[in-house]
Amino acid sequence: MEQLRNYINGELTEPVSKTYLDNYEPATGEVYSQIPDSDERDVLLAFNAAKNAFESWSKTSLESRMMILMKVADGIEKRMDEFVAAESKDNGKPQKLARAVDIPRAVSNFRFYASALQHFASESHQMPGVGINYTLRQPIGVVGCISPWNLPLYLFSWKIAPALATGNCVVAKPSEITPYTAYLLSQVCIEAGFPKGVLNIVHGLGNKVGQAIVEHEGIKAISFTGGTETGKRIASVAAPMFKKLSLELGGKNPTIIFADCDFEEIVKQVVSSSFSNQGEICLCGSRIFIEKFIYEKFKEAFVAQVKTLKVGDPNNDDSNMGAIVSFQHKQKILSYIKLAEEEGGAILTGGNEVKLDGRCANGYFIEPTVIDGLDYKCRTNQEEIFGPVVTLTPFENEEDILMMANSVKYGLSATIWTNDLKRAHRVAEKVEAGIVWINSWLVRDLRTPFGGVKASGVGREGGWEAMRFFTEAKNVFIKS
Repeated sequence: MEQLRNYINGELTEPVSKTYLDNYEPATGEVYSQIPDSDERDVLLAFNAAKNAFESWSKTSLESRMMILMKVADGIEKRMDEFVAAESKDNGKPQKLARAVDIPRAVSNFRFYASALQHFASESHQMPGVGINYTLRQPIGVVGCISPWNLPLYLFSWKIAPALATGNCVVAKPSEITPYTAYLLSQVCIEAGFPKGVLNIVHGLGNKVGQAIVEHEGIKAISFTGGTETGKRIASVAAPMFKKLSLELGGKNPTIIFADCDFEEIVKQVVSSSFSNQGEICLCGSRIFIEKFIYEKFKEAFVAQVKTLKVGDPNNDDSNMGAIVSFQHKQKILSYIKLAEEEGGAILTGGNEVKLDGRCANGYFIEPTVIDGLDYKCRTNQEEIFGPVVTLTPFENEEDILMMANSVKYGLSATIWTNDLKRAHRVAEKVEAGIVWINSWLVRDLRTPFGGVKASGVGREGGWEAMRFFTEAKNVFIKS
């Protein structure tokens, strides 16, 4: 049984406790590796290594930082097949999705911020006859990055790349459910000659490792992606310590379909925005609202398309959906499907666990599930399920849809399908979301701000937003 190692001070090390946690493959339900059961002692070792490395790394030239980040990107790309297989095995997603999205995006994250650090600039403000102000953007010091299980390396690199580019040293925790590609990244960093202590990766449970990172007084900023309830707990600890916080949390995203949309084009795209990665993407549209005039037509076409999706072994190219990430999460999703029926919903397709033959006989699979007949205020339509479950709801007009779309506590993303440009602008402005796509979904430009409003988070990631988050602004005035 392979035992993964922490990456501390440039070396792969066993946990101080010398104990390990089982790591399950979702597609088979079997343990295939073990991860360190780390605790506050490992976090302290990682912090000390990062603290000792900070002065040197923060003074390293921009070109040298750029080159080392580029080497990491190249190292991932050279081992693409290995990373793809590991991400699929760890998370349950189809290999073709990991190859098309997850691992290439991680490579792009490192390359983007390697380049961005060369162009990141600050402001100056002249006061005629008085003097000039200029702004320094300085690294914070040691920062903590905690990433989720749904897009493991993609979102892990999304945090650590800008933190490193801006001259910080990092103590990072990948999800204990999907640790393997972060472990492979450790190997790549060693191969690339990454300076010791600049990046440290500590594996383990959230209530041990994550909590220790958040509570450590020397870790000055926390970037976290995960559930809203966990985000609340992090804020309750970090805020009184005056740490900088970036929290990308849950979502219950509306997909809004007007009658004047390009009907034939959108059905397939809405299927994708509903069930990609088994619906385990924070940006998936789990509440589909359809203008009443085309409701029945859309429902028929959408359900027919969903029924063509194949749930299968993630290793097979013809599998559209793979396994749910864990047994516990599978049970949660199934409980919500049961709740939807209790609340009066009608299951139009799906709703069941999938049993496969062969190596995946004990895996965690669920049919893509479509439900209608539910009130927009019911729990199924208000609470995050984070799985292959969507609801269909008709609406009358713009006022009606905005009321329903904005009724949830979340505000991460929204998708609007219409050919009326004025309407698109009106609804995009009024819908409560940090990201709005019009006639598209999941089109990502790394330069743009990413994040949500309300219970979907605090702060923004991406582009200059991330570079600003991982630096402190200092104004300097010089009298003329």
